[in-house]
Amino acid sequence: MKYHEEWDVIVIGFGLGGGIAALNAAQAGAKTLLIEKSTVPGGLSICSYGAVRSAHDPEQAFAYLKTSNAGRTPDDVLRALAGGMCELEAYVRELATINDARVITSVEENEERAKAGDPYRRQIRGNYPLPGTDTFYHTSVVDVPGFSARQSYPWANGAPNGPKLFKVVHDNVIAAGVDIRLGCAAQRLIADPATREVRGVTVLSGGKNEGQEQHLAARRGVVIATGGFEGNAEMKAQFLETYPVFNAAARHNTGDGIRMAQDLGAALWHLWHIHGAYGFRHTDPAYPYGIRVKRFPDWFPGDHDQVKLKMAWILLDASGQRFMCEYQPYTQDTGVRPLSYFDPVTQKAPRNPAFLICDDIGRKMYPLGKATSNDEGLRYDWSDDNQKEVDNGILKRADTLEDLAKQLGLDPAAVRVSVARWNALCAAGRDTDFERPAGSMQPIMQPPFYGSTMWAVISNTQGGPVHDARSRVIDVYGQPIPRLYAAGECGSAFGHLYLSGGNIAECFVTGRIAGRGAAAG
Repeated sequence: MKYHEEWDVIVIGFGLGGGIAALNAAQAGAKTLLIEKSTVPGGLSICSYGAVRSAHDPEQAFAYLKTSNAGRTPDDVLRALAGGMCELEAYVRELATINDARVITSVEENEERAKAGDPYRRQIRGNYPLPGTDTFYHTSVVDVPGFSARQSYPWANGAPNGPKLFKVVHDNVIAAGVDIRLGCAAQRLIADPATREVRGVTVLSGGKNEGQEQHLAARRGVVIATGGFEGNAEMKAQFLETYPVFNAAARHNTGDGIRMAQDLGAALWHLWHIHGAYGFRHTDPAYPYGIRVKRFPDWFPGDHDQVKLKMAWILLDASGQRFMCEYQPYTQDTGVRPLSYFDPVTQKAPRNPAFLICDDIGRKMYPLGKATSNDEGLRYDWSDDNQKEVDNGILKRADTLEDLAKQLGLDPAAVRVSVARWNALCAAGRDTDFERPAGSMQPIMQPPFYGSTMWAVISNTQGGPVHDARSRVIDVYGQPIPRLYAAGECGSAFGHLYLSGGNIAECFVTGRIAGRGAAAG
């Protein structure tokens, strides 16, 4: 093999996982190259809420992760993640000194909100009442002096704190002397045919050599931090029960790292497990993403009575009937699961699509959707009063429920009965059908009425190549593939229930481990 260039470590993918891996490799003395196939950095990470899941006690964190992963992830991998979470607040604060960014924890944030009279609080604890849940909290970058996300990362359309956290990592990567190349797509890993020892990466270069195949040597190791496969329709069709599933962002996450690892015999895990909800489709067929419903604060099982934010809508299936609690404890994670039901009698999936129904009071409450993306030249901003979405056809409008049902292709009588049933439950103050929190219940009575087709939407996939506690990629016989590491969501450890902020934490924990491991050769 003739190499065009040589490096000590090559990291593939510039989200948070790749950035942290490259930073740690460089800090360990390795000449490091960080490549990204998109023309902009940030991956899916920059669209996130930027809440780094942190923990106080490694044993409690391990207990929670072990229970929530239901035996699908080895103990040593979970212990590495749990222990790493206990270091993340201090690590984020250390990184933030690069640009004097302000870092606060969810405990501090709640104290500030209380002083300001804000009735809503960030959930502290894990998402579910499992062993060890009280050890968890979030660490967030809430301000970077002089930084404007719209100026620095105009292509990033997500939550406010995601770009701030990425800016902190980005500045550290630059300061460490990492060579960053955008528009540089990894094609295959280069490995010794006898030992499978990874020697480099074949890429399609960008810039002045755009489209030219080049072979880049990695003298010590390679880290794949390419995210998942939410942008790959074929992989979703083969590995997910629910179909179709539209990705909420990151169309460049097409499973590249997964396939490259497979090529060298990597074992795979968790391919079925996705983090997602339900959402809209744009009426413009050129818009590539599903648009998730409004992000509601998470609530803790057993704390139903603390939910006070009204949810404007209900969901109906193809028969015009409710079929789920629309506001689950962590709706943006598990909300997608009820849509996967397949009816063997009708040979159809009657809940995908489902149908959102609300009235004019609900339409005026807040934006019903939130678009996310990280693409040059692409941005959709949902209107505050949802009127733009009525005008462009994302939301259907009708003066009567019967007319709205006809527009949605539903039985008018069934819709009328379902809405009447819902209104009666609201009047009684309890959803005895699906136990939606009483404080979220909002009747649907004031015309005009609004509705939309709702689809299964992925925020990100969790499956990919198996890795061990040292973030080494493991083959189908349980052996590490020499000098190959994985970081972030490319083979996430989460294999049953997700933990909010957990993938961001995983980017930091496995990125640190993988970067140092690759630098050590």
